[in-house]
Amino acid sequence: MGLTAGPVPPRVDATVKAGLLTLVAHAQAEGGWSLRKASHTLGLDHARVLRWLDRAAADRLVDAKPGPQVPQHALLDWERAAIVKLAEQWGEIDRSHRKLAHRGSRLELVYVSESTVLRVLVAEGVHLPERPARERREKRPFPLWAELVPGVIFIYDFTHFAGLPGWCAIAVIDVVSRKWLSTVVSAEESSTQVEVAFTRALVEDGKEYLLDQALLDELAHGVVPDNDERVPVLLAVSDNGPQMTSKATSVFMAGARIAQHFGRPGTPNDQAWVESFFGHLKGEFPHLDKITDPGDLEAELDRLRGFWNGTRLHEGIGYVTPNDEHEGRGEAIRAARRAGLRNAHDTRVATRRQLHQDHP
Repeated sequence: MGLTAGPVPPRVDATVKAGLLTLVAHAQAEGGWSLRKASHTLGLDHARVLRWLDRAAADRLVDAKPGPQVPQHALLDWERAAIVKLAEQWGEIDRSHRKLAHRGSRLELVYVSESTVLRVLVAEGVHLPERPARERREKRPFPLWAELVPGVIFIYDFTHFAGLPGWCAIAVIDVVSRKWLSTVVSAEESSTQVEVAFTRALVEDGKEYLLDQALLDELAHGVVPDNDERVPVLLAVSDNGPQMTSKATSVFMAGARIAQHFGRPGTPNDQAWVESFFGHLKGEFPHLDKITDPGDLEAELDRLRGFWNGTRLHEGIGYVTPNDEHEGRGEAIRAARRAGLRNAHDTRVATRRQLHQDHP
């Protein structure tokens, strides 16, 4: 009969029900047991057996599916048609099942969730038009004359701190050595702050001789000197912010013999060096976001600049300080560590060999 020993579970299939009813009938016919006693012996509630008997008489021992055939909250036919019509009329404009759901409410056409719109469109085989992919812009390489050595390629950008809303800070970094050259805290983001930051950076790097005031004055008045053989000696990398692309900034950069190199719009990876710098600065020194006085912030940034350049080891340049890399000591320090590691290994091996003893 397909029965096994043990208690009867809450739900059983029709074969088990029929087998149990057969046992109850046998107990009644052969032993004279009552239905209640037979049910109790089998571990069944007699009311459950009575229900099974009624269903067996109607040939309905197989359990019906729970719940109604169609959920009470299921979509109506006219709602499905409205969703398809909505996609036909507004698909080219909205191009998103989420927007279409809200468009239907806005037009008082149909009120459904975003996921319902997607489910209906998939079932009906309706595909919304995709937005064309934005044309990829090729990354411009640095000029050939810009060597990847310290003191040639600078990068700069603005950032903000939570404790001083409305204020900004601009930092200038050496791309190769990662040296933090200068910082300016200001309530404005303009070409003036760029000029001040680069003036400080040039002085910090010993290149103040590039600030040719006569040439700056000529360029500021729109006069371009003839036969000027002075070529750029520095490269300034930045994004396309209005402060960086302004005419005043261009004049100052040209006067200081600094060429400009702009990253691709909407591509912060082109300025990864300075983005990473700001991320580490704010992550390692979270108290900067709690400073509410501009003077205190600039003083703290100047203090941290000394620590950053002279004490903190930088992973990106082989765990030396930016000052080490900028002043040419980085490779010697890295080579000394490699030699030290080899010597330490050889010393350990030699010592172990001298102390080696065979196992007893």
